[in-house]
Amino acid sequence: MPSEQTSANELNTVLPGFTGECHPNIFNLAARPEAKEKKPGQLPDELIKKFFEDGYVIVENFFTKEELEPCKMAIEKFVDQLAQKLHGAGKIKGLYSECGFFERLTKIEQDFPGANIILHKYGVLPQAFKDLWINERLLNVVEQLIGPDIAGHPVWNLRTKTPQNEATTVPWHQDSAYLDRDSYTVLQPTAWIPLLDANAQNGCMQVAHKGHKTGKVATHQCCYGNTWYVMLEEEEMKKSLGIDLEKDIVTCPVPYGGMLLLNNMIPHRSLPNMSDKIRWSLDLRWQIPSHSAGFYGIRENLLFRTSKDPNYKINWSGFEGENRWDIQKEYVNDLQDVLPNAEDANFDTTIQGPWMKKWELVNHNEHTDKMDQEIKSTWHGGKVKA
Repeated sequence: MPSEQTSANELNTVLPGFTGECHPNIFNLAARPEAKEKKPGQLPDELIKKFFEDGYVIVENFFTKEELEPCKMAIEKFVDQLAQKLHGAGKIKGLYSECGFFERLTKIEQDFPGANIILHKYGVLPQAFKDLWINERLLNVVEQLIGPDIAGHPVWNLRTKTPQNEATTVPWHQDSAYLDRDSYTVLQPTAWIPLLDANAQNGCMQVAHKGHKTGKVATHQCCYGNTWYVMLEEEEMKKSLGIDLEKDIVTCPVPYGGMLLLNNMIPHRSLPNMSDKIRWSLDLRWQIPSHSAGFYGIRENLLFRTSKDPNYKINWSGFEGENRWDIQKEYVNDLQDVLPNAEDANFDTTIQGPWMKKWELVNHNEHTDKMDQEIKSTWHGGKVKA
C-alpha cells in the first residue's frame, strides 16, 4: 500500500499503457548461441530463428498423448465441479454428465449463460497443468529462447472457448498490453497449446506477421464489446507497428500435440469458434527470473530452473491456495454492493483486472460497471481514493 507521505498527484496518476518505449533488440535477437548438442525436445535452429524473425512459430507433434490427456482429465473435473455447484443452486436443469469433453460446458451454458466465464475464472492450478508447464522438453525449448534461467510468469490461462461466444473470441492485442510495464523490456514467450486440432473453423489464432519488430506496445483501448478484453484497432496496428493488413495477417492452425509459440509483442487474436465443439486450450508463459516483471505486484514470477543449481526444487506455494482472480479484483476495487452476498458471488460472470485501467475506457459494459471509478490503482499492489 502507498505510504501516508505519498503525494496526492502520485496516488492519482495511472501509468499509461502507451509509453513510446521501443526495445527492438530484445524481441529481434539476430541469433541465439547454438548449443553444440541439443537437449531432449529442443527445436531445430531454423525454428528458433523463425520465432525471433517472425515473432511466432508453430511447432507440430511436440507433446505426447500421455502429456496432454491428464490436462483434459483435470478440465473434466473442473467442469463437473461447476455443474454440481450450478445444479445444486438450481441454476441449471441437469448435470449433463452424459455429454463429452467437447460438449458438456456448452450444454451447461445453454441453461446458465456465462458458465464458461466462471470456469475461466477458477484460477486453480491443477497438478496436470503444473506438469505441462515445467515439462522438461518444453523448458528445454524455452531455454533456447531466453537462456538457462527460467521462471513461470504469473499469468496463465485455461481457455474455455465454447461455440459462437463473444466472451471467448479475443480481439487483436499484444500480450504486454495486459501486463505491467516491466513486460515492455523483457521477452516473455507464451506457448498456446490447444487440446484438439485447432483450425480456422473452431477458432484458432491469427498473428500479425513480424508485428513485433518495433519492440513497442501500441495504443490499446478497453473494453471490447461485452467483454473484459483490451483491443488493438487495425489502423493503429498499421500506423504504429508498420503492419500490412493485406499481407501480414497469418492464420495459425495447430494440430493436437502441437503448440504456437509467441512473444509478448506480436499482435494476435483468436477467431470465433464456428464449430459445434469446445476449443479448449492453455496459455503458459515464461520469462527470465532476474527481471522484475510480474503482474502489477499482485503476484511475482516463479523460479522453475536456475543454472546455479541443476537440482533446484520448485516451490509452488506462492502459486497455490488463493485464487488469483479473487486477488486481482482487489486491485480494481470490485464493488461488493453489486453482489451483496457470497452465494451470488459464486456465480458472478464478470471479470475485472488492472489492465482495464491501463488504457482509455471507450466502451462500458457489465464488466467495467463493477469497477469503482473513484479508485486509482498504483499498479504496484496499492489502491487509494482519488
